[in-house]
Amino acid sequence: MMKGVKLPSDPVSPPTPPRVVLLDIEGTTIPVSFVHDVLFPYARSVLPDLLRERADDPQVRVQVAEIARLAPGVPPLAQLEAWMDRDEKVAPLKALQGIAWAQGYRTGQLSARLYPDVLPALRRWAAAGVVLAVYSSGSAAAQELIYGHTDEGDVTGLFSGFYDLAMGGKRVASSYANIMAKAGWAAGDVLFLSDVVAELDAAAQAGLRTCQIVRPEDGTVAGTTHPVAATLDGAARMFGLPVAA
Repeated sequence: MMKGVKLPSDPVSPPTPPRVVLLDIEGTTIPVSFVHDVLFPYARSVLPDLLRERADDPQVRVQVAEIARLAPGVPPLAQLEAWMDRDEKVAPLKALQGIAWAQGYRTGQLSARLYPDVLPALRRWAAAGVVLAVYSSGSAAAQELIYGHTDEGDVTGLFSGFYDLAMGGKRVASSYANIMAKAGWAAGDVLFLSDVVAELDAAAQAGLRTCQIVRPEDGTVAGTTHPVAATLDGAARMFGLPVAA
């Protein structure tokens, strides 16, 4: 290099867009208020009748047996209520809540409200060939119910997969590795969107790209260890995904 000659800096390359976007639900695509003020109270109100009237249903029996294994000697409803009081992410609770919600969606008592930016963004990404999937503590069946019964209709066709606690807890790095193995994705090709920093930490440890969705409506507190966006379009701009014209 010649002395006194200042060479121009190398141009900054735009980020390589992720091939897959893995999405949390509550606080990311659907308001926390819908989950806590609508879904949870509905499940709590119908679970007593569900346990009594569907006691012979194989799906219910399996979950009741799992409750007995996890909490020996505790009546199933009492244990479910205790878990709900503590907002525990326990598989039998999530499965039975999903069964209860299926009833509510089927009867028209429940309909999910997406954030306004969500469906347009997901449609743009899917049209561009980006694979979309969901990872939530709610059961895969419950996830499909939410996206199958939104105020804007059935949007489950946008997603290639629904992953739940069968993959492991959302704050454990191995859970994300399990999803990568099951789906056949390379971790570096996947962007995980969630409002919860601990989940993003776990995903990053597994090699995924991450972005925290901080919704003012939910009062989410922004962390300092991951990129932050207030909408899906905000995340799209940072990661080279299609945005609204």
